[in-house]
Amino acid sequence: MYVEPSTRRALLVLKTPITKLFNENNWLELGTLTDCYDLVKHHPRLLRSLSFEDTDYDGNALTILNSMVERDPSNFEIIADYVGKLQGGGVSLSSEQTQEPRFYIQPTVFKLQDVRQQPDLVSVMMPFSASFTPVYEAIKRAAANTLFTCIRADDIWQNSVLIQDIFDLIARSHIVVCDFTDKNPNVFYEAGIAHTLGKHVVPITQSDADVPADLRHHRFLKYLNNGEGLEALEKQLAARFRSIPPATR
Repeated sequence: MYVEPSTRRALLVLKTPITKLFNENNWLELGTLTDCYDLVKHHPRLLRSLSFEDTDYDGNALTILNSMVERDPSNFEIIADYVGKLQGGGVSLSSEQTQEPRFYIQPTVFKLQDVRQQPDLVSVMMPFSASFTPVYEAIKRAAANTLFTCIRADDIWQNSVLIQDIFDLIARSHIVVCDFTDKNPNVFYEAGIAHTLGKHVVPITQSDADVPADLRHHRFLKYLNNGEGLEALEKQLAARFRSIPPATR
């Protein structure tokens, strides 16, 4: 069966923790989960090279992994999930399922608390200024019109440290709207968190010049902060929200 080249490349990434962490029981368990027990059990070299720490073990492991996804490409997710749990795992907070390599992070600036993604949540990252209140109201209307709940960080107070509330809000969100107007450094920081967590980031701005060079390749919505401009922003955002695939969890 045809296997996407990106999946094979991802298997190369998974091979490293597999060859470091797996014992014979792990291979047999993975073989059972992927309906490839026969491939593992009857491979002439895999378990033997593991037992004797032979130099061909890495190659045998990669051969088996490729055979598993060739038998059924959906086995890639089973392999990735199994390895993730073996490494400590956790709940994926990304807004999309992909077959790209997965990385498990352990931040030191914020705590990874018991949060779950809410498939109907839009969070808004923008300067805390009265002049942005009408903008936030337009975003909330766009979210409501597309059956999303909309929250900004100053709407909540669950932790004594503000950045923890912001991190938790981004982690729970399916979509994150970031207003780059006035080049606010906090918004840039929050956009980086959202991108790292694999969220759908929707950039907006009142000026093209306020969008950082590193983010210019992402499409953004430009708006005017007046009645007509905010009405147009509301319609554009609603259309953008509708175009984003629903959360798979």
